[in-house]
Amino acid sequence: MLAIYNHYIRNTVVNFASTEKTLAEVEAMIATRPAFFVAARDGEVLGFATYGQFRNGDGYARCMEHTILLRPGASGAGLGRALLTAVEDHARAGGAHSIFAGVAAENAAGRAFHAAMGYSETWTLRETGWKFGRWLDLVLMQKFLS
Repeated sequence: MLAIYNHYIRNTVVNFASTEKTLAEVEAMIATRPAFFVAARDGEVLGFATYGQFRNGDGYARCMEHTILLRPGASGAGLGRALLTAVEDHARAGGAHSIFAGVAAENAAGRAFHAAMGYSETWTLRETGWKFGRWLDLVLMQKFLS
């Protein structure tokens, strides 16, 4: 999972972070999220998904945001759909009303995937991220679970 996460940090704008994650940071994320789902085959991790509260504070307690990452080359086999469905089902069972995806505006595949999963583009935050020496727009996509 660490290798997958850091691939996206190093090589893409899928994640706006510039500093790679450490094993301790990934372990802490796993320990503090309501659920963490992993897709694997023959002991090899092909992807993962998790979610947490969208913003801090009790007023946001029923609004979630998810993370979903697949190993390069693992898309197109239904793993992303299965992982995201597991996240949504778990969040819905826990009383979540809606869930967000924050997708880089230039990530056409990520936007198309979320649209196919029933997410609507609700807002574009202009020049929100800075990576690779340039400003990046973030598109918030939302799906209602209840």
